[in-house]
Amino acid sequence: MSGPWLRVGMVASLDGSVTDEERWSDGLGGRADQRVFRTLRALADGIMVGAGTVRTGRLGPPRLPAALAARRDRPPAPLIVVSRSLDLDFGAPLFTEGDTILVTSDDARPPAHVRAVSAGEGDIDLPLAIHRLQGEHGFGHLLCEGGPALATSLLAEDLVDELCLTIAPTLIGTRHHTRMVGDLEHRRDLALDAVYADEDVLFLRYLTGRPRP
Repeated sequence: MSGPWLRVGMVASLDGSVTDEERWSDGLGGRADQRVFRTLRALADGIMVGAGTVRTGRLGPPRLPAALAARRDRPPAPLIVVSRSLDLDFGAPLFTEGDTILVTSDDARPPAHVRAVSAGEGDIDLPLAIHRLQGEHGFGHLLCEGGPALATSLLAEDLVDELCLTIAPTLIGTRHHTRMVGDLEHRRDLALDAVYADEDVLFLRYLTGRPRP
């Protein structure tokens, strides 16, 4: 990996759901996935999440275990929240206690206490937003943790370099099923780069092979 890089990290059940019966992803991968989850965060310069993920209320300012924090030797990567509507609780600790960054459109009016990166008129121009985050703001290595809507948009715009997919040894069924990726205009073929297994959990690393800027 050299130069700017965008990695998507997600966990899914054996039958392809990224949420469990409670509609969360937390309960899928177990301890093994949590270790990978924290490691990917430790490697990143910024952690991208969609507004829907933030609205669950389960996100706080990123923190790392002491061992990973020592190896990183710099503050944890900030959360980068992507939202056009700004339908968010800006009084939550995520925005008042953490170094959270908001990506939104040029005509949005975020609160003064929130650091914002704007890109696009009316709607968010994701390629421009990624360019500004990586090139102008120094977040060269971005990690997207979802949700599915943001991951789909990044894939649709050919902005993703790598997909780290955790497959949990769990079947969810259609009643509680949430697809990892929504509608794509074109098929995407990825190249398998690495496979690992731990505690019955499968870890897959794919490269998209997209043209480098």
